[in-house]
Amino acid sequence: QVQLVESGGGLVQAGGSLRLSCAASGRTFNDYAMAWFRQAPGKEREFVAAISWSGSSTYLTHSVKGRFTISRDNAKNTVYLQMNSLKPEDTGVYYCAASRGSSWPVRDPLLHVDFWGKGTLVTVSS
Repeated sequence: QVQLVESGGGLVQAGGSLRLSCAASGRTFNDYAMAWFRQAPGKEREFVAAISWSGSSTYLTHSVKGRFTISRDNAKNTVYLQMNSLKPEDTGVYYCAASRGSSWPVRDPLLHVDFWGKGTLVTVSS
């Protein structure tokens, strides 16, 4: 089992920044690729970003490229999502997820989730 706990969400004005953290405990953190998903009210859960177990490979969905950065610190068992230039459409609950393996398959990413966090709410006001 891997337990994931997100933090860092909150209310921010458009154009502002937030850094989300996801602390993992349980099994060996660097056995897992990590990802962030988000879910806006009334919408499906969306794949936002992923990072390989080593941190050497990352993926960002098109709508956040140039604004968000995903990183991880395996010594601290933590993955981060730095979010800059936030827009109201970034509003939603952000979930951390873990997938056993070296990298996260971009095709059908939801199918590869082994563990979920409970989420942290990000609200971007206009």
